Amino acid sequence: MQARKTSLCGSCNFLTVGESKSARCDDLESLKKRNCNEAKIENPRGGVTIDKDKPVTDRKKDKAEKLKPEQITQIQPQKLTVTLRSDEPQTFRLKFKRAEDYPIDLYYLMDLSFSMEDDLENLKNLGTDLMKEMQAITSDFRIGFGSFVEKTVMPYISTTPARLINPCTGNQNCTSPFSYKNVLKLTNNGAEFNRLVSQQQISGNLDSPEGGFDAIMQVAVCEEQIGWRNVTRLLVFSTDAGFHFAGDGKLGGIVLPNDGKCHLENNIYTMSHYYDYPSIAHLVQKLSDHNIQTIFAVTEEFQPVYKELKNLIPKSAVGTLSSNSSNVIKLIIDAYNSLSSEVILENGRLPEGVSITYKSICKNDVVGTGENGRKCSNISIGDEVYFNISIESKKCPSNGKSEIIKIKPLGFTEEVELVLNFICDCQCASKGEPNSAKCHEGYGTFECGACKCNEGRIGRVCECSKDEVRTEDLDANCRKDNGTDICSNNGDCVCGTCECKKRENPAEVYSGKYCECDNFNCDRSNNKLCGGHGRCECRKCICDTNYTGSACDCSLDTTSCLAKNGQICNGRGTCECGSCKCTNAKFQGPTCEICPTCPGVCAEHKECVQCRAFKAGEKKSTCEQDCKYFNLITVKDRENLPQPTDQSFPLTHCKERDANDCWFYYTYAVRNDTKEVYVVEKLVPSFSDMGPDIIPIVAGVVAGIVLIGLALLLIWKLLMIIHDRREFAKFEKEKMNAKWDTGENPIYKSAVTTVVNPKYEGK
Repeated sequence: MQARKTSLCGSCNFLTVGESKSARCDDLESLKKRNCNEAKIENPRGGVTIDKDKPVTDRKKDKAEKLKPEQITQIQPQKLTVTLRSDEPQTFRLKFKRAEDYPIDLYYLMDLSFSMEDDLENLKNLGTDLMKEMQAITSDFRIGFGSFVEKTVMPYISTTPARLINPCTGNQNCTSPFSYKNVLKLTNNGAEFNRLVSQQQISGNLDSPEGGFDAIMQVAVCEEQIGWRNVTRLLVFSTDAGFHFAGDGKLGGIVLPNDGKCHLENNIYTMSHYYDYPSIAHLVQKLSDHNIQTIFAVTEEFQPVYKELKNLIPKSAVGTLSSNSSNVIKLIIDAYNSLSSEVILENGRLPEGVSITYKSICKNDVVGTGENGRKCSNISIGDEVYFNISIESKKCPSNGKSEIIKIKPLGFTEEVELVLNFICDCQCASKGEPNSAKCHEGYGTFECGACKCNEGRIGRVCECSKDEVRTEDLDANCRKDNGTDICSNNGDCVCGTCECKKRENPAEVYSGKYCECDNFNCDRSNNKLCGGHGRCECRKCICDTNYTGSACDCSLDTTSCLAKNGQICNGRGTCECGSCKCTNAKFQGPTCEICPTCPGVCAEHKECVQCRAFKAGEKKSTCEQDCKYFNLITVKDRENLPQPTDQSFPLTHCKERDANDCWFYYTYAVRNDTKEVYVVEKLVPSFSDMGPDIIPIVAGVVAGIVLIGLALLLIWKLLMIIHDRREFAKFEKEKMNAKWDTGENPIYKSAVTTVVNPKYEGK
């Protein structure tokens, strides 16, 4: 159980002016601060009591013993009493174990519209074949059969006399249309199932969607006619079409909503023309109430529709039915294994203010929380899974009476009963002193340190009578400074005394003679009352140590103002509310260490170091006055200067040039508010420290690049000359070896053309 700050009841007379009697309930520390004796403080606690704890059944199918369904237990414990106190959750554990050889009732509900003709033929041996297959799962199996078509009104069927007798066209011999028919109640006789199914005939209707929802509703609610037992209940819904639902009945003039009751007469649904189709939500409720798990065996075409429907119906499955239902047995076995391997807990309606949370510990110690805490998957026969369930109450019920809720695994008939008791009063209320002298001449009962007035009496000690006092006179005592607001509009005037109102948040309290004070209307910082660093008393913050300000948002701690040199705000500002305010306009930053226009540490101290170490520089004449702010230490060479890695305080290395073009080296540091300068005692001539001459280097690089470019051009030119000479020599050689053909040119044509006149006779 979570530890939290809970309210206790104190039967002490410590109430101040304006406080209501409910102020006697507070946390333990607050009651002690108000001088309430610990012996008079009551702390009633909640708890969980197990009333019925029958162990889960450990049973083997091959054993000779045969247990009745009501003798098999799969969930433990079965009944608990939970005592709840506000804001104090109570947790208990449920164990679930799938029992082996658990009985099964299966009802096969089939669409007998004309398109299912070939499917009906393949179901004639379903009873005995399915019985054989189910023997591997359970030795106690029963099967039933029902069929449906459509509502027997227009426009769902044709109502002409001939079509009412035979709705099919051509030479087809069909039975009269009907809504739902219970052909065979649940039985263990597979041969009887085969016989009755063989006698069935198909029927017909006009529209594509069928009236299957009417049939499912009747199968769910007609327990006696169907023959359901308190065992695993499976409903196989077989069709090759869609479905009508609530509202579609208006097409046939049916406007009355489905009443969800059984209307079977001689195993035929007789009110299909009177009640509309049920809604999906209505079906979900009835299937859940009667612990029925649904298997939708539908053709490939309607798979998407029924998969969406499956998502709305808990503990349901969808299988793909072949065009002639030849695979129905495998479909049923697979769907049953899928449904039975998952357990999902659901609870009944919770009382107002009560919440419940689940945490599952499933197979292989897989933990689920939130919505996943309600279920476990991939459970095999004999596996044990656990659920930690926590119940919490935020307030007492209005009637103060016990409540009963039930938790059950979906698709199973077993359930856990929870009796909820609520702690709403302290025990001292039952030990009250009637007509106590402490309550103004015995006009009240003194209980839990305060007076509970008799009828007609009011006041803190029942000193006023409702009939003898004028409201106007009493109200005058409840107005501050003769104002117009009674009890500052934050309370009620009771017998001339203000009793302040209670807030929805018990931590927020009105107080004062006129309820003019409260502990929640103080200044805020960072969206926290009194910045989270104080308490609110009468709309004014009382700050914790090291905090000040109207919202306790000003910290007196100077740690955040320390600069790298250890000084507060780098000695350039003041620390206010944990932040630096720089007094020198040149400095900025969180610790006044940034100075964009400053010359730097080295340039700043150059003149003083030069005048003190070498008696030179611009400040030579004023050195004593201007440059005594640091301690000067001389060293022989640069290697003896302090190094940054050796120091635990900020250190700066400097290199400066004097008027004679000589270098001098020094370090500047601040240690424990003392400025220290280490300086090399000898000046270094600038030429000895000069770097390489840049101009010759640049000129050499440029000349080198130019020469390399010229060399590359010459090489390219040489290669081109060699290549051209080789090509010319090759041409000359081929010219000499050429043999010219002296024959007639094949493409030559003479320029002379001879034309003969066909009419010419030589005359």
